Amino acid sequence: MATIDDSTDAPDALSLLRRCIATHNLPILSTAQDPSTQADTDTSLAHAAYLIFNLQSSQTGAQHIALPLTQPTRFISPAAGNKPLDLRSVYFSWLKRDTSVGDYLTGIQALGAELKAAGRTETVTNLVFGEKLDLNQWLAGDVGEDESEFIRSLDANKHTRAEARDAAALAQGGEDVEMRDASLSDAAKAKAEQDLLREIRAAERNMGDRNTALRGLKAQDFSDVRKKYSALFFAKARPNGSTHPGSNQPTLSLAQNPALRPSVHAAKPGRRPEPIILLSPSASSLLRMPNIKSFLEEGLYTPPESGTSSNILHLTRHLPTITGPGGKPTRFILVDDPSSFRPDYWDRLVAVFTTGQTWQFKNYKWQQPAELFSHALGVYVGWKGEVVPESVEGWGRGVMVVGIDKGGQRWRDREVVEDVWRGIEGRMRGMGWGREVR
Repeated sequence: MATIDDSTDAPDALSLLRRCIATHNLPILSTAQDPSTQADTDTSLAHAAYLIFNLQSSQTGAQHIALPLTQPTRFISPAAGNKPLDLRSVYFSWLKRDTSVGDYLTGIQALGAELKAAGRTETVTNLVFGEKLDLNQWLAGDVGEDESEFIRSLDANKHTRAEARDAAALAQGGEDVEMRDASLSDAAKAKAEQDLLREIRAAERNMGDRNTALRGLKAQDFSDVRKKYSALFFAKARPNGSTHPGSNQPTLSLAQNPALRPSVHAAKPGRRPEPIILLSPSASSLLRMPNIKSFLEEGLYTPPESGTSSNILHLTRHLPTITGPGGKPTRFILVDDPSSFRPDYWDRLVAVFTTGQTWQFKNYKWQQPAELFSHALGVYVGWKGEVVPESVEGWGRGVMVVGIDKGGQRWRDREVVEDVWRGIEGRMRGMGWGREVR
């Protein structure tokens, strides 16, 4: 059993856990660093003190590494005050990756009570929706090792630990501390840095400010342009859709103006944003979380009660007009509850499945159907041959209506699915997806 020495760099807990998950060999909870009996490993997350990783390598053979559950990891949680997340909270988040937000919060409270009852002072960090999603995607290997916005790189983590050890050594004193004349060497180094800065500044080119860059040396008067287009871009739209006096173009509101919408590509540089599809949580909906993935991926409709429920799903689809004929498939996120959305998540919303009931939109950023379906495609899926609700028909072209065969001819489902994807792809293309990510 490998032991951890404080004088050397400890094995990286996140990398070990990601490797074990990739090989379907989860680590083992243990009350002892070197368990000798089955009772040591037959324990819960609250009573365990170590996480034991069993690794296989062609070069080193079998390795058994025990890490304390209190060990800080490279995951930095802004919601928790930019503190490193401990290994216990990381492992708990992975175990609860498919549970709903409510079940996740209930599990945190129960684990906290168990830790307190066991006489431990540790706590479990509650990750917000975006942090929990990012961490579990990274652990599952769905993103690259350097593509998480919350996980520090290994080099940065090693540098921080080295600085901490050097600071501790200087505070304690000892024979290994280098004794030198600091004043002479530091003064020489400062002078060399100043000389280098002077050389750099001498070679810089003065680019001017934003006014000279946009207008040139001569000031320009754009008042006539402002008067001409202020009515089009900044005035409120009239209820009857009439035009302003002296203009032949209809007035557009801010929400309807595509030029003023936030960019759907405000994502981390080099990483393609994942579009989001919202489902209706209504029990009358034909497509819900248990059966939406098999419908959109396999083109097969099954009753929603036949699958397992989850609060978040992922699926991939090749969109030729978005990523090109040879581009990578686009990964979609499917949820039915937007209560934990960050503001930028709404910029990635591309489709909303609805049953025609407006209470579905009470937690949405845009609660009025006309405004909502100007930002995302509405999709109504009903039984073929049945009457479409009047509310859906009143929403107009922003909502596409498709019908599923009520009989046993399931081979017709794929035609319906292809129609839905064509609608989503067309709306994404109109929103600007694909122009910056190719």
